[in-house]
Amino acid sequence: MVFLRNPNTARTKRPSNSFVSPVSHPSKIPKPTAASTVNVSNSVHIQNDDSIAPPPKPSSETLNSIDKMASILADAGCTLLNTSGPPCLPADLHKLRHHLQIRLSSDSSIRSQLLEGFSSYIDNQNDLRRVLLPSQRYSSSNVRSESLVRVLLLIPSIQLDLQNMLLEKLPEYFDNDNCGHSSSSTMRLDEDIARLILNQFRWLDFLVDSESFTENLFQVLSICPPHLKMEIIGSLPEIMGDTNNKTVVESLEKVLQDDSTATVAVIDCFSSLNLDELLQDKVITIALSCIRTIEAEKLPYLLRFLLLSATTTNARRIISQFREQYKMVGVFDTPAQHNKLKGKSIINNVEASVLDALGSSFRFKNILCQEILKELQYIDKPQDHKMIDIWLLMLIYKNCESMQKSVEKLLKKKIIEGSIQDVLFEQCIFGYKELVKDHFSSFLLLSEYVLACKEQKASKFGIQMYKYLFEGFPDTYSRQEVLGALVTHVGSGIMFEVNSALEAMVLLASKYSQELIPICSYITGILDYMEGFTTENLHKVYDVFCFLSRSAQSTQSNKESFGSSIANELFMIVRKQVSNPEFRYKKMGLIGTLKILSHLGDTNEEALELLKTSLDSCQQLPISLILFCDELSAILDSRTLHPAIMERVGQLVGEFESMFLSDLEDGKLPASDLYCGLEGELWMNLDGDISPICMNILSLASSSSRLTSLQTLPANFRLLSVMERLGNQGSLGGIDALLGCPIHLPSSKLFLKSWQSLNKKQKHVLCLSLYYAINWIRELLNAFGTQVAGRFDCISQATKEDTVTKILKRLKNLIFLESLLNHLLQECPLSLPELYLHIEPTRSEKNTTNQDSLQVNKRKDKKSSKGLKNSVTQRSSATQLTLIETWKKSGVINSNDVLNEKSTGVPSRSSPSESATCSTSNLNESVDTDIEISEAVKLLEAQRHKLRPLLVDCFSILSYSEDHASCCADPTCELPVYLYLLRDLYSKIESFCPKPTPFRSMNTPPSLSEISTVEFINKIQTLFPTLRRHLDSAISLLEQGSETCQTHWKDQSSLSGNPEIPNMVVYVPFVSSSVVKETLHCFSKMLTCPDLIMTKHSVLMDLLKSFQPKKESSSSSSSSSSTGDIGLLYGGVYAFLEGVLDVAVCFSFMLASEVVLTLESIVVSLEKFLEKRIDGSSSKHIVVDIRELIATMRKKLSSSAKKLLTHDWHKDVENGWKGKGEMVQKIVHVYLENCESTSQTLDELACSILPMVSLSSRTTAEETSHGFTTLCSSTFFVWYKELHEQNLVILGKLVKEGVHISKSRATPQPKDVQLIMEKLHQSVNVAVSLINICRTHDKVNVRTMAVKYGGKFVDSFLKVFEFLETHFQGHDQLIIKLFKDFQKGTRTIQTLCSEAKGLKQTGITSKIPATKRSLERLLFRVKALLHSSSSGCKFWMGNLKHKNLIGEVVSSQAYVDNDDRDGNNGEDFVENVDEDQVMRDVEDSEGEAE
Repeated sequence: MVFLRNPNTARTKRPSNSFVSPVSHPSKIPKPTAASTVNVSNSVHIQNDDSIAPPPKPSSETLNSIDKMASILADAGCTLLNTSGPPCLPADLHKLRHHLQIRLSSDSSIRSQLLEGFSSYIDNQNDLRRVLLPSQRYSSSNVRSESLVRVLLLIPSIQLDLQNMLLEKLPEYFDNDNCGHSSSSTMRLDEDIARLILNQFRWLDFLVDSESFTENLFQVLSICPPHLKMEIIGSLPEIMGDTNNKTVVESLEKVLQDDSTATVAVIDCFSSLNLDELLQDKVITIALSCIRTIEAEKLPYLLRFLLLSATTTNARRIISQFREQYKMVGVFDTPAQHNKLKGKSIINNVEASVLDALGSSFRFKNILCQEILKELQYIDKPQDHKMIDIWLLMLIYKNCESMQKSVEKLLKKKIIEGSIQDVLFEQCIFGYKELVKDHFSSFLLLSEYVLACKEQKASKFGIQMYKYLFEGFPDTYSRQEVLGALVTHVGSGIMFEVNSALEAMVLLASKYSQELIPICSYITGILDYMEGFTTENLHKVYDVFCFLSRSAQSTQSNKESFGSSIANELFMIVRKQVSNPEFRYKKMGLIGTLKILSHLGDTNEEALELLKTSLDSCQQLPISLILFCDELSAILDSRTLHPAIMERVGQLVGEFESMFLSDLEDGKLPASDLYCGLEGELWMNLDGDISPICMNILSLASSSSRLTSLQTLPANFRLLSVMERLGNQGSLGGIDALLGCPIHLPSSKLFLKSWQSLNKKQKHVLCLSLYYAINWIRELLNAFGTQVAGRFDCISQATKEDTVTKILKRLKNLIFLESLLNHLLQECPLSLPELYLHIEPTRSEKNTTNQDSLQVNKRKDKKSSKGLKNSVTQRSSATQLTLIETWKKSGVINSNDVLNEKSTGVPSRSSPSESATCSTSNLNESVDTDIEISEAVKLLEAQRHKLRPLLVDCFSILSYSEDHASCCADPTCELPVYLYLLRDLYSKIESFCPKPTPFRSMNTPPSLSEISTVEFINKIQTLFPTLRRHLDSAISLLEQGSETCQTHWKDQSSLSGNPEIPNMVVYVPFVSSSVVKETLHCFSKMLTCPDLIMTKHSVLMDLLKSFQPKKESSSSSSSSSSTGDIGLLYGGVYAFLEGVLDVAVCFSFMLASEVVLTLESIVVSLEKFLEKRIDGSSSKHIVVDIRELIATMRKKLSSSAKKLLTHDWHKDVENGWKGKGEMVQKIVHVYLENCESTSQTLDELACSILPMVSLSSRTTAEETSHGFTTLCSSTFFVWYKELHEQNLVILGKLVKEGVHISKSRATPQPKDVQLIMEKLHQSVNVAVSLINICRTHDKVNVRTMAVKYGGKFVDSFLKVFEFLETHFQGHDQLIIKLFKDFQKGTRTIQTLCSEAKGLKQTGITSKIPATKRSLERLLFRVKALLHSSSSGCKFWMGNLKHKNLIGEVVSSQAYVDNDDRDGNNGEDFVENVDEDQVMRDVEDSEGEAE
């Protein structure tokens, strides 16, 4: 379209040679039915149309002007006064226009006459209509006709005047009454004069004065009726063309401000305009501002325009603004509200259109999907996420297949971080059921992915998603799809996935059993996979079927149709499993039997029959009876079963006395027989001569026929104690004689000098006797611990005190026996029988879990499985690991520690020399070696899962201690007892806390499988003051020294009935320090565990109050309780532990380190508390006070860590620094993370201190002149590694800051940009300095870390390139210097890679491919940056001389072979520039070896 200036106007004239008469656009020719009529038939129709009246007779003056106009037109070949219709035009319209243009340009009077006559002529409505309609042509009917007005508008000299004339006429036809119709928008085009006038302006070949015409048109637009206004706005691109877009955009913006109803028309107009980049950005800004104000029905049109207008530069802004301003207002239709909200679907229809617009845009524009994922990635807080975020992820997942993995990863990350919560999915599903129904398959696929995740948080989220989908869609098809997906999870064979799927099924079966019965055929499929289930999963399977069976039997109709089939199938399967001789199948049947007894025992007669069958089958295998008794005990702890069932169980436990007890006469055995040639003795008699019975372990352990019954002893006693409590209102008075009765064990003389003379079988009898005695005492503690834990009020105070005394003695017996057995296992390795089964997975389950998590070790697993198969004994159904395999797997011993690798630890048919003795070397030394009672029993710990676990009630013993006026803080030698309990308590607390790795362990902690988190918290809450009291006692003993009160343990051990073994000793300083460590472990774990403490404020308060300083404990607790100032409590705990640190520093590095780590846990806990307060909208002053307290604590923590790192430990460190590297790294981490400026401290350590350290084994005083005594050759590696990791953390923070500045729409402050640049430079200097240390240190592990972390640093550095590119013009010199300094480090990495390949250093070569790829990416990003800038820099690549780390030239790369190309994608490129690729500045002649 070409624009000419009117020569008569005062505006600047466009040069005449610029005029070009273009051809009109054929694609925009109006249709015959809606525009001007152009064919012959339409012309005839117009002629016969009665609505076109003949022209009236005008007055003389008017006739004069009209005649002149007609005469002018007639001279040009146009007949104006045509009685039969519109004016007649000649065939050659171009000739007509050319003729009139010449005449009008040459004579201004003719121009005036024409305009004056035309103005008079169109005063009449019919005449105006005639000139607006398509005219007749003196030619063939196929030629397109134009109206007279349109022909005249294409004459430059009169175009502007005619445009103004027509625009002035336009308001006259706004009134609907003029046309006699109710609405002008419903009139035909040939009847609607206003639309005919507007139609003349479309697709003109040129505009003489577009600005004036635009101004006049928008003036008329401001007073137009709505329907005409919409049509004018929609026609603007056809009227105005492309030259005056800026005015059009500004004018339309004003229209939107005045009339929001015109939004759709304006947006449609914007989409048709051909705008430049600036105007397009302005249009998008205008459109974004309309999101809040636009009517809901019109929002999809606006959204489509925005998404179609998205580019790489504005997509993020569009998505961000849309998220902020758009609010989904759905009808939250929960199942209870379903009947009240029928018919409310208007909002959903609008939102369906919005989602459709989003989905169609995502399908064709991947840039939108990418920007959405980036936008959501940086949202951290749950309150910042909206429901639209879930829909955005779902739409990307459905419409963009290539982005599905990215969506899954992002959703998983958000769920684990807690920023996306399940309430958003609940609102989506119940608030937009109709919309979710259209995307049901996508919701289900995402639910499948989330539930299958290893992370426990994600899998729980997936369970809730399945629950919402099942609840929200009651139709059969949807629920079948949900169940089918869950069954698929169950059949996956992956333990954590199976566990989550079954948990979801139990949840659905417990709440919707009636709804599941008609489609239960889908659930029965899980029975096919039971063979590989863990015990926990077997419980869930039978829970599901028992729920369904009980629900089916509740109504007669269901019983007839479905109930009988479900129950019959369940009973049939359980009977088959119970009767199977293999333990893995029998285990399924026993668990199924007990579940049936628990759920259906009161209503089904077949349950009692099934119980008898199960008990009979258990007699064949002791392991099955152990499992049955434990499972039954767990059920009876929570509920009472049918009387007939209880009677049968009573008969079972009634056999306990005859099986395991022996009568005594005056406290002695009636006869002293030898058992396997071993003399017996009564141990640990707490009741003295009045004891009528003893536990007969030796005779059972020495008899091969009766040994199997001894395995069931602990489980039988547990069931006996449960039955006794049920029948005695919680009291164990009927069996209290068992607590103090002696134990018949081998004589204590056999453990001393006679040990050498024993054969292998006798030694095994001794070890097994001790093992069964240990488990017997453990079950005694579990049973009688309930009597003192406050669960029952049925015993007197005297009985309670007597029970506590005996329990404390039994604990000392237990410690004694475990230490002794652990010592004997060193000399006689033995695989102990399993006495506690339903917690630990079978070996096949372990192999499955390992295969899922460690696929890299497939070959090793195959080899080990073959070895295990060869070592299976006759008792293969128990699937026990051999001793050697167990120790190796647990990491307790190395292969070199094993005396005989082929020994399985069980009696076997071997040569006489092998069976005569067991590990005869150094025997006398091992027997005479002191046995430290308080040491961790490592060998026994390797088989701890086979022992009976201690229940939580046993920890109540910690609260009972007697105060004695004595010479030391522990006269009764209670600390070893408390240390034993503290270690067990810590293991249980740790099981409730999230692990450092987010992956779940399938092993349920012992004794915790049937206890909830809340119950555990309630039981340990009373122990907090006790922990503090024992901590004070241990600290007091540390301060007193190690030479006091060495005989306390022997005295107390003798009073507890332990036999006298001279080499059983207690090292008081070790016990004291261990108690301090374990107490601090428990305290810090509880303080930082959200499930234990942060969910219950009162528990947190009690814990903090228990560890306040003594002098300030009363005042602080009273003030805190009144004011609720928890910050004061945190400060008090921190001050108390600082005092403990002062004592620990004088004792040992490891103890002091534990105190520092506990101080760190206080800061972490306070930060978590602050986050919770901020989320709960607490008062600002509390938040400010806590932040100030955290800052103060961090400074103190950094000082404490530095105090440890700089303390003179050479005299106090036990065994040097060997084995302490991990702890040193932790302290270095605490120091760097909490110092005032981590980056400056890193710079000082990496650039100044670390290069001073020598890697020689001898460390002199001069070499420690840097002040850090913990930095020496033994600990250099951990320091080096931690500095690398901290530098990566700092770089990651700088990347986030740079991305935030780039993302922000506001102009960044120059100071902020300069600060980030300086910190980046400092981080690069640290990395380069650490890497270049390899030039002087030749340790392989140091060089491996340099290559590994160097590659990671380059990867992170590449993420900040967008920030560098944006600010390159303002900081070019600083950035160029940054690159040049970085060269020094990348050259060293290249040299390290080359030398590692030549020297075949596999530890380094495995990391070379990834590092090389990162270096190549860095190279090309730098090249692109420098070439695109105009800073005068030049970049080039080339080959440098190959030099080693010292700088010597290596001749022709002699040792580099073809392996150089391994791991690189671009082989040709790598071949040419692998060793040396140069990046130079024009001013310098230095290159970059990349």
